[in-house]
Amino acid sequence: MTRIIQISDPHIVPHGQLAYGQVDTAKALTDCVETINRSLPEIGPVDMVIVAGDLTDFGTKEEYQRFCTLMEPLDLPYRAIPGNHDDVAVMRACFWDQSWMPLEGPINWALDFGDLSVIGLDSSVAGKAHGHLTDETLCFLSETLDAQEGSPTIVTMHHPPVLTGIEKMDIQNLRDSKQLKKILSGYKGELRLTCGHVHRNIVTSFGDVICQIAPGVSHAVTMDLRAGAPNCLTKEPGGFLLHEIRGGIMSHHILVGRYPGPFLFYPDK
Repeated sequence: MTRIIQISDPHIVPHGQLAYGQVDTAKALTDCVETINRSLPEIGPVDMVIVAGDLTDFGTKEEYQRFCTLMEPLDLPYRAIPGNHDDVAVMRACFWDQSWMPLEGPINWALDFGDLSVIGLDSSVAGKAHGHLTDETLCFLSETLDAQEGSPTIVTMHHPPVLTGIEKMDIQNLRDSKQLKKILSGYKGELRLTCGHVHRNIVTSFGDVICQIAPGVSHAVTMDLRAGAPNCLTKEPGGFLLHEIRGGIMSHHILVGRYPGPFLFYPDK
């Protein structure tokens, strides 16, 4: 039974800084790694971690180096895709020695675990907040899915192709998504589309597939569905997703950190 952990939006900043002047994202990622390692006896075995974009806040070499250092204690292998806060060229240079990193073009990759396949897609647009999938990426996706012949698949990218009602994030979603919807909806097996970017656990449909947006590791985009609401963050507990094959693809939301428990519901029985 394959299990995949998805973390999203670490937004690592240089030493001595807080993201947006508010959030210690380095501590949040450290706590996330600690939570994953500590939880493995209860939730494992886990095959891989995927990082669904915005590894850094400004896409600098210093931030990527700090991200890698913070991830070193993780007891699992991981792969990543870029988000709108990432710089593809700098990210490629940072991970040049990893087998999953393409030498050029979009940062797309695929991995087959037998009972589950995972496809990572690069939805980043240099210098822009919104997302877009190039023709090269759409071709990669189509050819990879064709080769899988209907096996259960998770496709992950940073930008959601759906509207969430959070206005300031919806204007930054994936643009030109009709071809993506056609490719995914035409797949003959079970398929789950997972994203990041919104820093909230949101589940909806996209064509004929389920689309799930992951929570952020550290902070959330404020839940404000009013028209004209400002673009704000809320210091809610960070979280991550655990995807597993259990009949079909099942996803669990796990909070980062330590909480009281577990307690027996009926200790006297």
